[in-house]
Amino acid sequence: MLSSLHKSLKHAQRLWRLQAQVPRALRCHAASVSLLDHCLELDYNGTCMHLNYVWLRDHCCSESSFNEKTNQRKLDSASIDLNIRPVSTKLEDGHLYLKWPDDHVTKYALRWLSDNSYETTRNSTVQPRVLWNSHTYNEANPAPSKWDLFMSCDSELKRFLQNYLLYGIAFVQDVPVTVEATEAVTQRVSLIRETTYGRMWCFTSDFSRGDTAYSQLALDRHTDTTYFQEPCGIQVFHCLKHDGTGGRTLLVDGFNAAEKLRQRSPDSFDLLTQVPIKHEYIENTGDHRNQMRGIGPLLEVYSWNKELYMIRYNNYDRSVINTAPHNVVQSWYVAHQELTAEMRCPQNELWVKLHPGTVIFIDNWRVMHGRESFTGLRQLCGCYLTRDDVLSRARSFGLKA
Repeated sequence: MLSSLHKSLKHAQRLWRLQAQVPRALRCHAASVSLLDHCLELDYNGTCMHLNYVWLRDHCCSESSFNEKTNQRKLDSASIDLNIRPVSTKLEDGHLYLKWPDDHVTKYALRWLSDNSYETTRNSTVQPRVLWNSHTYNEANPAPSKWDLFMSCDSELKRFLQNYLLYGIAFVQDVPVTVEATEAVTQRVSLIRETTYGRMWCFTSDFSRGDTAYSQLALDRHTDTTYFQEPCGIQVFHCLKHDGTGGRTLLVDGFNAAEKLRQRSPDSFDLLTQVPIKHEYIENTGDHRNQMRGIGPLLEVYSWNKELYMIRYNNYDRSVINTAPHNVVQSWYVAHQELTAEMRCPQNELWVKLHPGTVIFIDNWRVMHGRESFTGLRQLCGCYLTRDDVLSRARSFGLKA
């Protein structure tokens, strides 16, 4: 028994001595580095990364290569020798040091390299989301914001933006029933994007514009401005008045429907990400003369991780399909009908009655909207917001967007 204990103690002491001989940085961060023919191989915390040598020189954040005040690169990337290779490497205190042929030294935090490597990026999402149908959304019941708190408290704005990012829709209640107040609440979030419809628009069923929206007819689920080369990012609605019946707003999480299609019919999903489709808006009404055309696939994904980031879906404005041969067109129609069937499942439909005082923000790249037919006078105002500025505002609060 004592002999066995003595052997165990000696074994532990031997292991301790071996560990003491390993540099602290390598023990703490479980890192190793190898210079291969065309890249640097870094093993860090269980992930093997391959980092291009030109990339490593290009992203150097030394004073001569990067301006910390402006967060902009100073190094002329086009001047880097495409055959460059470090002459030496060193791992120390959680950092990788690279010495280049001209004696310039680049220092990288291992965590930064891990976070920004292709191996990590391809397995992570750009923007976390909660996919929903009517049941799951109502069960989650994200609380709307209130006008007074929303306009005065940054923590409430942050909570609103978090809901918007996760679900693609968010509400502000108790807003004064005016166009001016609607404009103020939208500007709390982002810049307004002026379009052919103006900056802030106010409309009713008077056919003053050449669009079905300016009628009392029902509207099937769709995204707006598919005929723009870059569709508007955020749609804002405020119902100022409705003296009549019907007119409920329909909301459908297009990403949820598309992901169901990806799981059930991956080939159809892939086809809808590959075939460019034209959408067109032709207007000859009064003083309005417009002919706009946007081209892009119905589903757009990031190339490196296949994460869906935009849907262009508007059967009203889809133009002639002449961007694919006939056999692909047939397959496209099959895929389109599969996606449409999923979007039209009753369980995926969230119906909301917009009352005066409630402003809704809709992610126009994700959530489709529509409405049921109505009677009487129904007056809405709203606008489009610039997507980049909404996401920038969210990131300023530390949200992932």
